[in-house]
Amino acid sequence: MKRILLALLSGILFGLGLSLSQMVNPDKVLGFLDIAGNWDPSLAFVMIGALAVTFVSFRWVLKRPGPLLDDGFHVSRRREIDKPLLLGAGLFGIGWGMTGYCPGPAVAGLGLGTLEALVMVASIYAGFFAQKWFADRK
Repeated sequence: MKRILLALLSGILFGLGLSLSQMVNPDKVLGFLDIAGNWDPSLAFVMIGALAVTFVSFRWVLKRPGPLLDDGFHVSRRREIDKPLLLGAGLFGIGWGMTGYCPGPAVAGLGLGTLEALVMVASIYAGFFAQKWFADRK
């Protein structure tokens, strides 16, 4: 029960951060991505803050023998940059640039009841299933 409550509180805190930074507003995100037009640099400060917290906290957290509420850390050991990684990153960037949503804000947008968020989340899941189908065919 403690893990579920902490997961809920973490999700609420994450959603609150997305809302306060306006990452759930696709127009704000698209304004940030439009570097050749009417560029809005305000989300750069959100990213800088997130990177600063991550830089400090990951060094501290990963020195611990294990996480507080799990059996072990789930950190990828892969280091190579391969074709599937580049293709996935490209598709992610295209989807983000077209819609103004990345996965976290899209899920948070579901709570706002927007059709765009619903279409985006459905598309994300379609991509999950398509990737699994292609991977299973190999």
